[in-house]
Amino acid sequence: MAKHTIYDKSKMPSRHTTVGPDRAPHRSYYYAMGLSKDEIAQPFVGVATTWNEAAPCNITLGRQAQSAKRGVAEAGGTPREFTTITVTDGIAMGHQGMKSSLVSREIIADSVELTMRGHGYDGMVGLAGCDKSLPGIMMAMVRLNVPAVFMYGGSILPGRFKDRDVTVQDVFEAVGQHAVGNMSDAELEELEKVACPSAGSCGGQFTANTMACVSEVMGLALPGSAGTPAPYESRDEYAFASGQAVMNLIEKNIRPRDIVTRKALENAATLVAASGGSTNGGLHLPAIAHECGIDFDLHDVAEIFRKTPYIADLKPGGRYVMRDLHDIGGVPILMKALLEGGYLHGDCLTVTGRTIAENLEDIVFDPQAQDIIRPTSSPIMAVGGVVGLKGTLAPEGAIVKIAGLPSHVFRGPARCFDTEEECMAAVQQRRYKEGEVLVIRYEGPKGGPGMREMLGVTSAIYGQGMGAKVALITDGRFSGATRGFCIGHVGPEAAVGGPIGLLRDGDIIAIDADAGTLDVELSEDELANRRGTWQPRANLYTSGSLWKYAQTVGPAEKGAVTHPGGKLEAHVYADL
Repeated sequence: MAKHTIYDKSKMPSRHTTVGPDRAPHRSYYYAMGLSKDEIAQPFVGVATTWNEAAPCNITLGRQAQSAKRGVAEAGGTPREFTTITVTDGIAMGHQGMKSSLVSREIIADSVELTMRGHGYDGMVGLAGCDKSLPGIMMAMVRLNVPAVFMYGGSILPGRFKDRDVTVQDVFEAVGQHAVGNMSDAELEELEKVACPSAGSCGGQFTANTMACVSEVMGLALPGSAGTPAPYESRDEYAFASGQAVMNLIEKNIRPRDIVTRKALENAATLVAASGGSTNGGLHLPAIAHECGIDFDLHDVAEIFRKTPYIADLKPGGRYVMRDLHDIGGVPILMKALLEGGYLHGDCLTVTGRTIAENLEDIVFDPQAQDIIRPTSSPIMAVGGVVGLKGTLAPEGAIVKIAGLPSHVFRGPARCFDTEEECMAAVQQRRYKEGEVLVIRYEGPKGGPGMREMLGVTSAIYGQGMGAKVALITDGRFSGATRGFCIGHVGPEAAVGGPIGLLRDGDIIAIDADAGTLDVELSEDELANRRGTWQPRANLYTSGSLWKYAQTVGPAEKGAVTHPGGKLEAHVYADL
């Protein structure tokens, strides 16, 4: 039998539930669940997952949790599994259910925090599969600051349709093709049946895969764990190793905030830009930083985006999916290309107990052996696939994915809609013109409430062949699968009187993604006059979770967070 470290629980949270005569009632509960005296004396590790039957993104997490628990147990810990919610964007998309999506990130972080606090767990392995569950779990890790390892549930395999690889992005865009008569009912049905052939999260460099890559480059996940598709049995090996790794972190007292530093966040932003990742990275990285008490907002992210070359040919702007990246060595290959180009801080600590540079020592990046990742000296574009914008229409900033765009400049008259549904109806009925800038407002964090993603609208436009012929701006968000000239996170949002709420049909909007500007061609006097007559708008959500969220949520530029964060905390859970 392997010999395990003897842990001193006098400074661990679980001492409050397992140590001393006055904790006999608490221990009786653990005996009721079959634990032994030795297991109760060991460190308790929460194994948190977002397992559910809502979508393929999360369906394998229960199995992977069992492997993580075995890893914890074999390394001398006592695993305690629990689950939390998730809202799957692909199913919430295009209707009022999407208002729940971003809110779920906060509820995931809060519910994990409460479970860990309530039961006094000493460490954590967090497994997540869908878009908001990844940042939600990582936010909880740095908030609690007990030793923790993150693990992604894995991406879906690509489907096959008419002899080509497809993803759910193709299905959303097919809806637009179907609307204009370019796809039959039978073809659409055939596509929807084959696009998602396995368990796992959406296959392109959409939000889930973007944040999975972030977990590796930021150091919270084991090297190689982000790229392996969900159906592969090697995911169980990564889960087992993650369970073992958290026990090593407990022994060495290496905590998430030792890992998630300013430099680690800069590494994360670099990888998002280099991979043409989701614009949601500009929302989630500030939120993770906020939990640590680090100032790192949308403008900091955008500054890094602008100086990072775009080198990964991944969907939606490129040709390949996460399975393809896995086949050439996974996220470490992309990281090695960036490190060799001088774009990563190699001295950042990771959950292996080693630095980024040490983890990548034996990784070989050979640009001649594959055509997915280019060297930084010969990029797809000299600037990142995602960039920030600022100007008279967006004083607090905005964000756009330029990967795959033929032009980075657009100027045209506004056509304004006060809800996503109004715009979608106009698109479906072709009540818009080439050259226009479609404006969807009152969909921000407060105004939605919930800052909905607009993949249904953007995909319909793209499917109609108008993706390069119109632009779309919103104070809401876009899916990582969105492509076309689509600008999100425009702030201040309309609900608090931001300039986007002052626009009228016909106002000229000028976008220059190369210069990083987003302006409306109106004088300051005209904007001031309109602001004087502007009135806030009520929405339908006057009770329940969405109402509570709207009362506390902050601006998108700061990550749309709902509490004061690490800067104002009077204690850290791990030290209680």
